[in-house]
Amino acid sequence: MGRLVYGYAAQEYEFDDRTLSHVKIAVVTKLRRHESFLLNWQVPDHLGGGRVSIWISREIPLAFVFAESVPPKLNERWMEVLLQSSQRTGGMMIVSEAEAEAQLARPAQ
Repeated sequence: MGRLVYGYAAQEYEFDDRTLSHVKIAVVTKLRRHESFLLNWQVPDHLGGGRVSIWISREIPLAFVFAESVPPKLNERWMEVLLQSSQRTGGMMIVSEAEAEAQLARPAQ
């Protein structure tokens, strides 16, 4: 499991390395454009449930720590879904790879 380390208090959030790799690229893409946004995800029931939203901006320390030494091959379509969701008022929503593929397979409304 990888960790997203956020803020001056170094709050840590766990994600599998594959998900974290995609989130990292999407977040860095936004920050390189000087775009701040909310990053959101649901907490699995076995970890207590609920959801988390954190404000991402260039001024807030952020680190991505991976368990694996070799990065996974990235799915461009998954990153596209993450980046598209970041344009909404509610911010970027972290979804699984399967959820991202399902969203892209649905006809546009």
